[in-house]
Amino acid sequence: MRGHHGGRRAPIDWGVVQERLHSARLAAEQVLSPSAEHVDRILRERAQRLATPAQSDEETGPQIEVVEFLLARERYGVESRFVREVYPLESLAPIPCVPDYVVSIANVRGEIISVIDIRKFFDLPERGLTDLNKVIVLQDDRMVFGILADAVTGARRVPVQQLQPSLPTLTGIREAYLRGVDRDRVAILDGARLLHDPALVVQQRTGA
Repeated sequence: MRGHHGGRRAPIDWGVVQERLHSARLAAEQVLSPSAEHVDRILRERAQRLATPAQSDEETGPQIEVVEFLLARERYGVESRFVREVYPLESLAPIPCVPDYVVSIANVRGEIISVIDIRKFFDLPERGLTDLNKVIVLQDDRMVFGILADAVTGARRVPVQQLQPSLPTLTGIREAYLRGVDRDRVAILDGARLLHDPALVVQQRTGA
């Protein structure tokens, strides 16, 4: 019988076909299964990478942990080592004969502390609605008081080398109480400066 092209088909040598398939399978296995030496080299390189911790710019150098909070649509932070606790503010209890930035007293676990509105202390413009439902209790070995916040957004670590001295928009009394401004434009307050400031020591004044 003639083929489609007028010639006879050559008989199929199944032995040759099987030999070629076997050779192809061996070649594929060599590609998919690297040699023991190759595997050993890959494992050694991987172990070296894991043994050397990756260090980003943020992970090098000293860092501080800050508690970040919102106040009047601005983001602030204060070092966590000065934060004793965050306490819900149920109501304001104004006290007479004190500076206007001392807005209340609060009973925190049986301790009466003054509560400071740092917007007024920093002469910030009061804009928009604010919740003022959190008191961040600051404390060191000499002083304790609370500062108002709309919300506490969490704690995080900030590299000291990332802090900028200030921003053009931060002037006057705010700049004096800044530890610095991070790259996310969060103003990190100087907790030690606040706690040691005589202006924040509440002494009730009485009239003559």
